Amino acid sequence: MKLVFGLGNPGASYERTRHNIGFQVLDILARRHGATFTTHKFRSLAARIRVDGETVLLVKPLTYMNASGEAVGPIVRYYKVPLEDVLVVYDDLDLPFGTLRLRAKGGSGGHKGLKSIIQHLGSEDFPRLRVGIGRPPGRMDPADFVLSPFTASEEEVMAVVREEAADAVELWVKEGTQRAMNVVNARKRVESQSV
Repeated sequence: MKLVFGLGNPGASYERTRHNIGFQVLDILARRHGATFTTHKFRSLAARIRVDGETVLLVKPLTYMNASGEAVGPIVRYYKVPLEDVLVVYDDLDLPFGTLRLRAKGGSGGHKGLKSIIQHLGSEDFPRLRVGIGRPPGRMDPADFVLSPFTASEEEVMAVVREEAADAVELWVKEGTQRAMNVVNARKRVESQSV
């Protein structure tokens, strides 16, 4: 079994924000596989799918972003899944907009949701798929930026990027972290059609 956590904030007001890209990617995967999210006992929503014969639990923590580890830690322990079979999907300010990066392990890079997960798992040794949302314009506060929706032209690009991120998750399940990294990290960044 593999666990895929998409990070975000619960509630309709956050649904289309940059910070909820993890939730958005998992929604695509659930839709592709005809699965629906139901309440999981560890403060989360979960949907079970099968990819290439492998059972995959898609999980959206309902703890709010900065406390994601409070859901992730107990779920990983409950299912006794090794950390190499746990993937976290989240937004990244430090990656250029529309870029995908898959890594086998690493620090939080300042991302509070990831920091919480590292703290609750007691390890940085789990794969993660970062989705680049770019830096805030001008002097805009990064906290306000991540909680704002994409512009119309950005949304055009992100519609493609979300699908590619869902493809990357499926590839990770089928091929493992190293092979998936070779494909995902070599992918060209999606450019806006309207530029």
